[in-house]
Amino acid sequence: MEKNCCMPNKKTYRGEEEKRQLIKRLNIIEGQIRGIKQMIEDNRYCDDVLTQMLAVNKALESLENIILEKHLQRCIAKQIEEGNIEVTEEIMNLFKKMR
Repeated sequence: MEKNCCMPNKKTYRGEEEKRQLIKRLNIIEGQIRGIKQMIEDNRYCDDVLTQMLAVNKALESLENIILEKHLQRCIAKQIEEGNIEVTEEIMNLFKKMR
């Protein structure tokens, strides 16, 4: 199988640059979460905490969209090309979970 594709053992191989970018985003989100925790400890105003929580949600949503796009382009498309149309059930179940 080609590099950067989902393998039968359900792993996705990502290039080093892609991993670096995803981990960078996760580190930012992790910092935002720590910031929210500190805001709670410091008794910050609810509106400020909620604003930061919205920012975290947006950052997670953005990361989710990036990973979903790559999943569709690599894993799902490859399996469909190989004749595995049952994979559409997997992606439909994923979309249902994401609602």
